[in-house]
Amino acid sequence: MKNLKRLLGALALLTILAASAWAAPKNVTLVLLRHGESEWNLEDRFTGWSDVRLTRKGVKGAFNAGIAMKNADLTFDVVHTSLLNRAIATAWLAMSALDCRWLPVEKFWRLNERCYGDLEGKTRTEVAEAVGKEQVDIWRRSYDVPPPALAYDDPRSPVHDPRYACIDRRFIPQAESLKDVIAREAPYWSDTLAPTLRAGMDVLVVGHSTALRALSSWVEPNLTPEELRKLEIPNSTPVVYNLEITDDGFNVVSREVMKVEDIPLPPPPEADKPAEKPAEAPAPAAGK
Repeated sequence: MKNLKRLLGALALLTILAASAWAAPKNVTLVLLRHGESEWNLEDRFTGWSDVRLTRKGVKGAFNAGIAMKNADLTFDVVHTSLLNRAIATAWLAMSALDCRWLPVEKFWRLNERCYGDLEGKTRTEVAEAVGKEQVDIWRRSYDVPPPALAYDDPRSPVHDPRYACIDRRFIPQAESLKDVIAREAPYWSDTLAPTLRAGMDVLVVGHSTALRALSSWVEPNLTPEELRKLEIPNSTPVVYNLEITDDGFNVVSREVMKVEDIPLPPPPEADKPAEKPAEAPAPAAGK
């Protein structure tokens, strides 16, 4: 009888331990990656929703970021990007370096960069000369002060871009502050990213400076507006979150800004060299 009680007690303990292990929170990985250097980054222009290409340095930086993630043994279940080509190109380059081009890529307009309104396409120098450096700093770094808005009939306005044709134009920004971008990303966080992470999937999000700073506010809701304003997310530098899934959200176990080495791009494959022509026989000497 004693042996039976001991056996039943051991089985009960195993059941409790198994239930605890099953109910234990899971950890997932979220990586935020800002696109590589763009042509307008190089020219020190306000870019926002304007679509510009990566520079040669930007291409290499995106590839190097992928190599850094591969060397850190990071793997992903899905990749999210904005609808802007510099983010999409960075995602593909990083995936190439990770040897995971097969991963599903989902694109979201809510991950687009902050709309800089009437500043888009202008250099910081020319704007500073027009309104003063102090005002430029307010527009760039304030939490809730947007720059001057674009007019809807301005050719720079996103309402004219066919990639946003299916979006109600009332939701398409003409100028945004950091606070506005945080609000714009709320549905992406609550309806897409958070449920994906809660399902136990590791996610790579490739986006833009202010947009990723805004997304960080959802990942780390305790960040103050002042901390968000100062949060730097450099080009081509993965920010790795280790998140613990809890009953009421996520607990940030760690946040690491990875070190990325400058690795030369692999050379293109050499084209097959044409076969050398056989040497021609010398012409016979005259008179022979």
